[in-house]
Amino acid sequence: MRLLLSPLLVGTALLSTLSLPAHANQQLAQSKACMACHQVDKKVVGPSFTDISKKYAGKKGADAQLATKVLKGGGGVWGTMPMPANPQVSEAEAKQLVKWILTLK
Repeated sequence: MRLLLSPLLVGTALLSTLSLPAHANQQLAQSKACMACHQVDKKVVGPSFTDISKKYAGKKGADAQLATKVLKGGGGVWGTMPMPANPQVSEAEAKQLVKWILTLK
């Protein structure tokens, strides 16, 4: 019984760590004030994160392009409302946020 229980516990532990990054990245988005203008699944001031993911799905260089927009701001892609620069977000955090956003469906 112990031989069966050990792999089961290891598997459960591994699966629980796989779900952490999505939750952790949503927490990062909240802590960096992204959620003031964006939500995961609905438009607020800016587009939803899922709409962003759909628009950039499979596009080469989208991750770098979006990380730059997170840091420096941008406009004209989603309408007339520009996205402001986010000096409170580091380059590593911008990359982490974009990686998470691009996984959303």
